[in-house]
Amino acid sequence: MLTKQEIKTKTPAGVRELPIPDYVFEAILEERKTYEKNRRRRPKEFRDWNYICCSTYGNPRSKGFHQKYYKDLLKSLDLPDIHFHQLRNTYATILLKNSFNSKGVSHLLGHAKEIISVDVYGDTQEIIEDCLDVLEPFIEEVILKERKDQYYDYSEVIEIDLILEEYFNAA
Repeated sequence: MLTKQEIKTKTPAGVRELPIPDYVFEAILEERKTYEKNRRRRPKEFRDWNYICCSTYGNPRSKGFHQKYYKDLLKSLDLPDIHFHQLRNTYATILLKNSFNSKGVSHLLGHAKEIISVDVYGDTQEIIEDCLDVLEPFIEEVILKERKDQYYDYSEVIEIDLILEEYFNAA
């Protein structure tokens, strides 16, 4: 019996395509290989519902399944213990704080109107002040800054930056 269900988006704006880095796409392809292997291995029992992250029988994972791995990752990186959804808030806030196009940010978040994103994430006065020192090194890796007399390989960062710029210009 199916005990899990897909949750519909709140608005039609929630249905959207999101740009993802190549390494995420490659990880999805690897998961798909595992999916196909499990489907061939258990032809009678396997539920072929096309979920990427599923059990060895094809059943969808609960939303809390990856929680342990997420919490372990935060701990290993000495990051604050935050809820997974707070990553979305932090991401949106960092984009708006660094003058990314608010309409593009709104579209990326799946908000029907730009004003929603700006109202919810745009107040930058009290943003992440309690853990800014921990997040700053990660932000500096993504947001390009001029560095004189210092070599740093930005090849990956520039590629992600170009993808984001292209996405926001299209939105």
